[in-house]
Amino acid sequence: MKKEDKVAVIEQLTSIVQEYPNFYLTDIEALDAEKTSALRRECFKREVKLVVVKNTLLKKALENLTEIDFSPLHTALKGNTAVMFSQVANGPARLIKDFTKDSKGEGRPQLKAAYVQESFYIGADNLTALVDIKSKNELIGDVIALLQSPAKNVVSALQSSGQTIHGVLTTLAER
Repeated sequence: MKKEDKVAVIEQLTSIVQEYPNFYLTDIEALDAEKTSALRRECFKREVKLVVVKNTLLKKALENLTEIDFSPLHTALKGNTAVMFSQVANGPARLIKDFTKDSKGEGRPQLKAAYVQESFYIGADNLTALVDIKSKNELIGDVIALLQSPAKNVVSALQSSGQTIHGVLTTLAER
């Protein structure tokens, strides 16, 4: 690869990393063509961008970003690496878990590391923790449900007590 091409790839990777707040480093080495195509289709459905990269070029792209120190991820940049970029924090983790459920989590793709919600997760043992991370929309939904709960209880209590009083008055009127 020519130096100009490497520079262009590094710039492209740098812009992609800046565009997406979450990314996962995965190993997809042992996948055959059919499974790789299935993985890419699933990534497309779930709005996850899958990019196979050279470790040295990704490392240089991460070094170009001075706002965040990505050095904890350097240990995971060995062997074949594919990067899954996503706007949703747990999207790629759920995809990996669903894709490997037939092999009991031992198949490929396998998590090497992740940068999610400004935190680093190194190793495949962090996959369940990443699956359990709630997205922003899920957290907003939980907060709204918690805020609505007391109001719903008050409204239902007022409605039921109003019906009870009405029922008592109706019974007394009939007697």
